[in-house]
Amino acid sequence: MEQDAGKSMHDQDPKRTFIDLNRSGIALMEIVSKPDLRSPEEAGIYLRKVRSILRYLETCDGNMDEGSMRADVNVSVRPVGEDALRTRTETKNLNSVRFVMLAIENEAARQVEAHEAGEDVVQETRLFDTASGQTRPMRSKEFAHDYRYFPDPDLLPVDLSDDYIARIKKSLPELPDDKKQRFIKDLGLTAYDAGVLVAERETADYFEKVAVGHDAKLAANWVTGNLFGALNKAGLIISESPVPAEALSALLDLMADATISGRIAKDVFDEMFETGKAPQEIVKDKGLEQITDSAEIEAAIDAIIAANPDQVEDFRGGNEKAIGWFVGQVMKATGGKANPKLVNELLRKKLGA
Repeated sequence: MEQDAGKSMHDQDPKRTFIDLNRSGIALMEIVSKPDLRSPEEAGIYLRKVRSILRYLETCDGNMDEGSMRADVNVSVRPVGEDALRTRTETKNLNSVRFVMLAIENEAARQVEAHEAGEDVVQETRLFDTASGQTRPMRSKEFAHDYRYFPDPDLLPVDLSDDYIARIKKSLPELPDDKKQRFIKDLGLTAYDAGVLVAERETADYFEKVAVGHDAKLAANWVTGNLFGALNKAGLIISESPVPAEALSALLDLMADATISGRIAKDVFDEMFETGKAPQEIVKDKGLEQITDSAEIEAAIDAIIAANPDQVEDFRGGNEKAIGWFVGQVMKATGGKANPKLVNELLRKKLGA
């Protein structure tokens, strides 16, 4: 844990140094990993995981482009078969996962090229140039004594007891990996869908609200399919969704009690997303209630059978797939409002299946 004290700016004036205190007093949490990562891809996965955990804990919003979270990467290389890593460099202040991966890739390539040419790699701090995709030197002071560390006499030592640490652990919310396993085990989701849903806490919370009282797989399909598709198209994130979780849950209720069909539900969702209206209001205003009156559906079926004798013979001749064509025609004739299950049952009865 650190506290920002401000920074010196030497490049604003040829004769003067300015002091920037804009961030003075801002708390900083620094997480240092061991040298376990072996590729840019591993570093990207690790960084995304850390960001996800921090967001779940609500200790940081993780918005790297806004400066809420940055990454410094230490890179060193070694020939295949050697255990000892060679001289490292540190690339500072990277503000996206993509730039972290690019910086590692290019810095590792630079070091390999230097070693193969018989040149020394200097232990130094470097910056990543996003325009060129290359790193460049920033400063060469990289040893502990260069930073002149000393204890601050105004800051007392902080003693974190085992009891305190245990209480903190107990107070933690359910973290992404545990939530993912619960979604798989208790809700029957696939590992892929569970992983997508727990990647961001807002998404996981949204999904769980939608899933209450509904089939979890159906809820997951609507969130990851219809909702994500609409959000991506509109350039929005889930916290900006014009369709709150309660409204999407209400839409699933309308399908569950056969008020509307799945096909109509997609149209209703599109209007919900565009207007922010409740699904019940849209269904009522547009008269989209599902037709469950057998007599009305039978009338449409009779007309379609009478107008298509060749298709009738085709089905009765053993082409089971033709039933799908008839279902489609009935749905078209009823504006998509007929109950598909009832349509299928009545068609088979009429066609003698």
